[in-house]
Amino acid sequence: MGVPVPEAAPLAWAVVTPGAWLLLAAGVAVLLLAWTAWTLTRLRRLESRVARAWSVLDTRLQQRAALAADLASEHSAALGEDRATRLKTAAHDARQPRTGDRELAENTLGRELRTLPDELPGVPARLLTELAEADARMGLARRFYNDAVRDTHLLRLHRFPRLLRLHADRPLPRFFDVEDGLDAVTSGAGPVAR
Repeated sequence: MGVPVPEAAPLAWAVVTPGAWLLLAAGVAVLLLAWTAWTLTRLRRLESRVARAWSVLDTRLQQRAALAADLASEHSAALGEDRATRLKTAAHDARQPRTGDRELAENTLGRELRTLPDELPGVPARLLTELAEADARMGLARRFYNDAVRDTHLLRLHRFPRLLRLHADRPLPRFFDVEDGLDAVTSGAGPVAR
């Protein structure tokens, strides 16, 4: 007559009991809670990293502006009155921007510093070296700050943190983009490209 056909094996998921489903759901919930706690911890750490990096960057910016103001005040004869006035104004605006746009004020100061000649008779080499080092350190501090901001953006803009609205009540930090001569520092061309 015919060859007997074996019975089909029952599907594995159909045999799972309601208790197993509850256990599976509890496991998924625990994993989701653990991931959420880990992500929140990471976001808090990134937030403090951004704050620390901004503090260092602000210190470097203030230091550069102070050295530029000292150069303009103490050595105006070597710079020329017109250049000294522009440099002093740019340094003051970098410390306290009139328009509130600090990036614009810092770019103006950076341009003024880059137009300075390499040799300034009557200006101590120590002051020029300190100014070049402050400019290089500011560039590096800006890079560290922007790296922290980038990492924060990447984590906060992932699908699940956005869906769960993790840190949604906090504004995203802004990048700080200025012309800083960092390419000269990282390429080995010297501390400051003028």
